[in-house]
Amino acid sequence: MPWDVLCTYAEVLHIKLPIQPNDLASRPSPWRFFSCVTKHFYPSEDKIGTEADFYTAPFEKDRLEYFYVKDQDNFFTPSMRSRMAYYILNRAPYEIRGNIKKFGITKLLDSGVYKAAYPLHDCRFNVRSTELGSPNERLLLYEEWAHPKSFYKMQPLDLIRKYYGEKIGIYFAWLGFYTLMLALAAAVGLGCFIYGYHTQETSTWSKEVCDPNIGGAIVMCPQCDLECTYWRLNSTCESSKKLCIFDNFGTLVFAVFMSVWVTLFLEFWKRYQAELEYEWDTVEFLEQEEQPRPEYEAKCSHERINPITRKVPYTILLILASVVAIIVYRLAVFFAFSAKLRAQDLKELEPFREYVTPQMATTVSASIISFVVIMILNILYERVAIWITDFELPRTKTEYENSLTLKMFLFQFVNYYSSCFYIAFAKGKVVGYPKEPVYLLGKYRNEECDPGGCLMELTTQLTVIMGGKAIWNNIQETLSLNAGSEKVIPRWEQDYQLQPIGKLGLFYEYLEMVIQFGFVTLFVASFPLAPVLALVNNLFEIRVDAWKITTQFRRMVPEKAQDIGAWQPILQGVAILAVATNAMIIAFSSDMIPRLVYYWSFSVFPYGDHAESTMSGYINNTLSIFNIDDFSNFSRPHNTPYWFKNSSTCRYRDFRNPPGHHKEYQYNMQYWHVIAAKMAFIIVVEHIVYFTKFVLSYIIPDVPVHVREQIKRERYLTQVIIHEANLKLVTNLLSSLQRLKDILTKVTTNDKSILR
Repeated sequence: MPWDVLCTYAEVLHIKLPIQPNDLASRPSPWRFFSCVTKHFYPSEDKIGTEADFYTAPFEKDRLEYFYVKDQDNFFTPSMRSRMAYYILNRAPYEIRGNIKKFGITKLLDSGVYKAAYPLHDCRFNVRSTELGSPNERLLLYEEWAHPKSFYKMQPLDLIRKYYGEKIGIYFAWLGFYTLMLALAAAVGLGCFIYGYHTQETSTWSKEVCDPNIGGAIVMCPQCDLECTYWRLNSTCESSKKLCIFDNFGTLVFAVFMSVWVTLFLEFWKRYQAELEYEWDTVEFLEQEEQPRPEYEAKCSHERINPITRKVPYTILLILASVVAIIVYRLAVFFAFSAKLRAQDLKELEPFREYVTPQMATTVSASIISFVVIMILNILYERVAIWITDFELPRTKTEYENSLTLKMFLFQFVNYYSSCFYIAFAKGKVVGYPKEPVYLLGKYRNEECDPGGCLMELTTQLTVIMGGKAIWNNIQETLSLNAGSEKVIPRWEQDYQLQPIGKLGLFYEYLEMVIQFGFVTLFVASFPLAPVLALVNNLFEIRVDAWKITTQFRRMVPEKAQDIGAWQPILQGVAILAVATNAMIIAFSSDMIPRLVYYWSFSVFPYGDHAESTMSGYINNTLSIFNIDDFSNFSRPHNTPYWFKNSSTCRYRDFRNPPGHHKEYQYNMQYWHVIAAKMAFIIVVEHIVYFTKFVLSYIIPDVPVHVREQIKRERYLTQVIIHEANLKLVTNLLSSLQRLKDILTKVTTNDKSILR
């Protein structure tokens, strides 16, 4: 790239370059008093020095003297040179046939004329280059960032940005910031889990379930038709204890905390992102620098109707069909498990017999199958989303990625979260009662929740999907590693043996983290350990991604990026939705509201017999009575256990009037009290949290004050340069006009000196 070519395309691309050193005093670090300790957690300053801070302005050839050019060879960084070279290659014509003009290295690569086109690494990742003047930045990144021994160090973001470009840099900056914020959420979530673990043995309602004289004496109604039989409540003793770990008042506090945490995360990220935008000269680049995609330039003259968008509803229907299929599976398998697991003593399963219940067996198997289906359907959704986006023909690469991002996230949102939404808000909510159960598709009797609620099943589902997804991703990344060749061959051949990063670049890395963010925020009320799992995964994810990009992949063309793109509004949307989902999980999936209603109202006069508010008798209070003579012929169990004897009633989870009441099997007064309490809880919690989020968003400015001051200073200097340049241009023009006037005057006066 000769100097003149660099100057020309730097102006075309509006690349911002230094005009003078930053003369504003830098803000002192709040951690400067602990520098003797914190310095060990940063990359070595001896190897990676601090870059000088400059004010910058869009480059113009005619005003070269105003730019800070100390050395022409180093004035344009390698990443800038790569961007300009890629711009030229992407628009270079190679064939003209009539009115058809073919151009661009991308098309030649797609058609197989060339095998690859990529900028070179400056050295091998673990061997210092012998070339004179080579900066060996890849080696520095490997030693101070990607190497396992540097796992505890902060990321060298400036060097990452300098070597790979702003787009790569902003991803690792966001991932590091997200992981740092997860540490706080993980600490609180772990505390909530420990609190629940230590209180599981003291829970009154759990003790009643396990008590042989209470739970052992309560006979529960069959949960499916014909093959299912009666069962004792204390058979769910162990699962009720485990449920106490996640269903307690600490969970409510943690859900509210996470609603505030997600607001703080997004607001502080905006501030940090604003600092990076200024430091990396991307504040206004989208309006000035980004050029149309070659595919757009080649096809934008053709108008066409987009019939493919009609395919989106069909794709969504396919996702929903898979969810319904899983539900049908759950119903059918629960029928089989209920017939087998409670029809036998299961002595061969000791010591696990207490844990193997029909609900748990159904939940675990359905969760595993659901995860497998999710992984398979992901392949289809990816192809459909890319196909639709290609047909839309977005103008710029940023518009293309934003359009694809929204489609892929919507597909993945339904794919990953639909089963969780079903368990949280649909399962066990419309089941009827033993005399008139509700059926799905007219055949399958709707699932009922465990007597303790569906929260434990939701926790199991989240554990399987989150854990399985993390394990699957790590296996994929491990299998994709390439040992590389150790032969002494030219550098371009060494790089050719590395893997290409792909057209979508970091898209899948972002998608993976945003899906994880959804699990951490949307359903955290049921699984306080979600932030802990996410934190552990991300600590590995950062270093694995760093290892891959430094050692396994070819060097990608550096790209500018102002922010994380369409992922930002997606994160904000998830954060808003998380408040509602967690409030509804506590209200409808947890047993917290019914317990509070019983404690404050129905355990004492006029509804209860206790003198003071208590949880004693809660289990018996929440189970309605059913006369077994009222079973229909289609629902009556074929077999009865040996211990059933001559019982005439069984119990089921609901708030209904007993047989013989003048409103037999209709909802009683406690049911309406519980419903009113649940709705009031949702409204109050949502309003309090949303108000808190609004206040935090208002008082935390998106752009720090010191960054705003530096932006104003830089714009002022740019205006001064433009003014001085225009003034000099006008002065030169006036001087030229004056000389021309003098010449014309001499000509008109026949001054012979003009001949000389």
